[in-house]
Amino acid sequence: MNFIALIGALALTYYRPHTRPDWLKYAFLPYAQLIERNFNGGKKLHGVIAWVLGVFLPVVLVGFVYFILLEINSLLGILFGVVSLYLTLRFSYFSQHAEKIAAALSDRNIDQARYLLHQWELAETDNYTSAEVARISIETGLRRSHQGLFAPIFWFVLLGPAGALLYRLTHLQKLEWPAKDQGYHQFAHQVFEWLDWLPTRITASCFAIVGDFEDAVYCWRTQADQWPDKALGIILASGAGALGVRLGEPLAYRGVLQFRPEMGLGSEADADYLRSAVGLVWRVLVLIVALVLLLTFAHWLGN
Repeated sequence: MNFIALIGALALTYYRPHTRPDWLKYAFLPYAQLIERNFNGGKKLHGVIAWVLGVFLPVVLVGFVYFILLEINSLLGILFGVVSLYLTLRFSYFSQHAEKIAAALSDRNIDQARYLLHQWELAETDNYTSAEVARISIETGLRRSHQGLFAPIFWFVLLGPAGALLYRLTHLQKLEWPAKDQGYHQFAHQVFEWLDWLPTRITASCFAIVGDFEDAVYCWRTQADQWPDKALGIILASGAGALGVRLGEPLAYRGVLQFRPEMGLGSEADADYLRSAVGLVWRVLVLIVALVLLLTFAHWLGN
């Protein structure tokens, strides 16, 4: 059932791409802020309660509705899974932005490329060079493809619509509460690290399989730990190695040069590498769908 719902959601995403920002984010964040105002006592226990109210209860509700619909009629359950996953995934929004930025860079319209990247990443891009725009766009694309597509699919395959929603809401709660050192925020960060540990390594492995395997594995082993967020470092290092492009590197932010370790090997980023990154994500998606299909056939044969 999950495989059929996955194919349906991906097909719907392709033929009816998202044209607006993440609706789930804008619907959830006011609720998360309301919970924080009422439960933030500065202790970890308060953070656990807030996570249960903000994430666990909606996830249980979605899982319960999915289970009931499957019991009533399998087709209703599949349709619910398709709609739920379609609303949870953010793949089409990623591909639209990346392709528009690549087109602007190819036309040497650096101002348009900066503007599109600012809209996408909400970064201060006024002084970015074309190489920096391409580099940040590739980094953003790799990160968002994992957090908005591959990791939710992983949890959807395991737990159905509730699994995809569990990952996305936990990630949004982590973004809303960035202060990991505060007791109230620690639990949300910890849960997200648990949920993201295996999907991160699966995504990085898929980048290596469909790209330059040797360089991807080398960069993963030697560079990932240098990135402040180790999980993101694994994604960027493997993706950069698979593409044969250099990511990371120092970047000016509000007039101050920020140190960022170098990720990957090879040439400087440009529009062609940005298009290659989009192609890399598509190849990984095809690989994941094929693997899910094989697992589904194996399950059917086992029964």
